[in-house]
Amino acid sequence: MPKPRAWQKMLSGRRLDLLDPTPMDIEIEDIAHGLSFVARWNGQTKGDYAYSVAEHSLLVERLFARLAPGAPAKWRLAALLHDAPEYVIGDMISPVKAAVGIGYEELDARLTAAIHLRFGLPATIPAIIKRQIKKADKISAWMEATRIAGFDPAEANRFFGKPDRTVIAGLDIRLRSPVEARNEYTARHHHLLAELS
Repeated sequence: MPKPRAWQKMLSGRRLDLLDPTPMDIEIEDIAHGLSFVARWNGQTKGDYAYSVAEHSLLVERLFARLAPGAPAKWRLAALLHDAPEYVIGDMISPVKAAVGIGYEELDARLTAAIHLRFGLPATIPAIIKRQIKKADKISAWMEATRIAGFDPAEANRFFGKPDRTVIAGLDIRLRSPVEARNEYTARHHHLLAELS
């Protein structure tokens, strides 16, 4: 029985092995392009454009910076890249991830480690930073849920926790074309990499 194909060819020309990803097969342009076309909430959001994982990641990075003022650029970059594996494995809502189980988590962890190494981050980030990014991710989910996904605030509070209003003050959910989201994601990545130098 032949072994099933476990790689995907990227637009950059790279061939990414999903079961054994290497940092050399990862390009930010592929990540930004893929994430700009992956819809959060399974596409069940208001507006003329899907709310992309690229947009979500930009918001999480902004929220992380507010939660951890003075955090070095490498941890802001980690926040921007927190959902980067979804450029090839897609975004699954939490109930689906729970049903799929450990296999999804292992695939995600391998891709995350390769992505981190590609851009100069440790394969595994410190637990305290991971918790802060997760907190920013939950605040982002609350904002998305109440502003574009049809949840009322009480329902969102139950699922995601009630955010500190000062953390979300002045931040909006942006629904833009994939091209605009991709370009901003790529530009933000380059900006943070430049700060690392």
